[in-house]
Amino acid sequence: MFEDDDMLTADPTGAVAKFRMLGVSSVRLAVRWRDIAPNSLGKTAPRHFNATDPTAYPTRNWATLDAIVRALNQGGIGLNLDILGPAPRWASGPGAPKGNTNYNWNPNPSMYRQFVQALGTRYSGNFDPQRKQQVAGDPNALPRVKFWSVWNEPDYGPSLAPQGVLGHLTVENSPRMYRNLVDAAWTGLHRTGHGSDTVVWGELAPRGMNSWGVFSGMKPLVFLRAMYCVDSHYRQLRGAAAAIRGCPTNTAGSRRFRALNPGLFQASGVSDHPYMRWYQPNREIPSDPDYSSLGEMGNLERALDRLQRVYGSSKRLPIWNTEFGYLTSPPKNDNQIEPGGHRYPWVSQTTAAYYLNWAEYISWRDPRLQSFFQYLMKDPLPALKSNDWGGFASGLLSYNGIPKPGYYAWRMPLYMPVTSTRKGQLLEVWGCARPAVYAARDTGQTQSVQIQLKPSGQPAFSTVQTVSLPQSGCYFDLRVPFASSGTVRLGWTFPSADPALTYSDPLASGTAYSREVAISVH
Repeated sequence: MFEDDDMLTADPTGAVAKFRMLGVSSVRLAVRWRDIAPNSLGKTAPRHFNATDPTAYPTRNWATLDAIVRALNQGGIGLNLDILGPAPRWASGPGAPKGNTNYNWNPNPSMYRQFVQALGTRYSGNFDPQRKQQVAGDPNALPRVKFWSVWNEPDYGPSLAPQGVLGHLTVENSPRMYRNLVDAAWTGLHRTGHGSDTVVWGELAPRGMNSWGVFSGMKPLVFLRAMYCVDSHYRQLRGAAAAIRGCPTNTAGSRRFRALNPGLFQASGVSDHPYMRWYQPNREIPSDPDYSSLGEMGNLERALDRLQRVYGSSKRLPIWNTEFGYLTSPPKNDNQIEPGGHRYPWVSQTTAAYYLNWAEYISWRDPRLQSFFQYLMKDPLPALKSNDWGGFASGLLSYNGIPKPGYYAWRMPLYMPVTSTRKGQLLEVWGCARPAVYAARDTGQTQSVQIQLKPSGQPAFSTVQTVSLPQSGCYFDLRVPFASSGTVRLGWTFPSADPALTYSDPLASGTAYSREVAISVH
């Protein structure tokens, strides 16, 4: 999966071309409620506004989203619509602090459900925007969207506030609000025929604070326990502790909790943003039992299972990675300081490429994880001040469009868990030629990857083994004999007869190579 909303919004067709030559199978796109709602900055919604009807919204507000949905469908790329805030002002609750600039304040779940219904109707697969109605079999209908997610990082104050109960800020409040938003989205999608679609909730920020206040962040497992109305020992809350969190206060209420919150038990999965920031992908420093980063993924898996069992469910909810990437050294300074004084130990671009492949290998081996993700194609502009950290530099391209090592690593992952062995022994080679999936689909021809070795002291690579890829996938995992020490890489050739894949782009022609891995054979 991939996300770069700015690139996709600016040029949907061009973005789809770039996604295809990288082998992206699905794109996540933020749908911001306020951007589509009418009179979004007003205190009241327009008179007689039917919020469940997509034709009640300004036509121009749908234009960019419609173009993106069509372009991705034309390119054969899946689409995950993440329906998030900020809410229009008229759908935000009272109590915001004076001068508050956080527009994700206490969104109205009923109004959110109506907006989800409008989206579900518009992207049902039979809605014609010209005729402004649903017509089964209409060739001009917008494509159907089949993958949905609810809000974004609800355990993080800038995305959903207040995090704590006003007047009792040590008590979790955002889980109650988010529980209601999940129920609203679940209802809205089922009412519009999307009940069998992939519907995930969570979109969790992987870390948080011990004290979350109004706008800070809550640790994701603390958030989930409050969302499911249990304490730190996974015992159901009772009495005043339950009431203040919007939970059942007695046993009879708890028996109804599962039926009243079907999304928490029947969803297609839980989505997480397991960023490792600048750490290697298998180890969080320091470790925390309430984090959900990739290095702490076992915490999330065990917690979700325990939460299900509390209410008599044996479901093992799949986990979707819906934001990931490594923050690389900004172009101006490798040791930048974040506003506030914290010095970030950025990883180099080469190390980030290695970590990306390692992280994907870990994810591929974990049957609970359903996706691997890259957040951003291109870095933001560099910092203007020496103490400004310069944005979220997790892109595959630098701010000026030059491919970073991560570009080639993401396009063609290669990971070898062990890189030293004795002569005659085998080494594991795991990899993928991501664009080969589209090449096979477009040409009907089986694709293959070459595992190549450049022996130590030699000038050239030669093919050690050729691997045929499955028709519908790109991954392989083999044990390979290597005759000597040297450098290993993968090679895959773009089919010159497939202009739909290459687009005359210099980065999508000839033979593509992975990053290189040094091995020792003794």
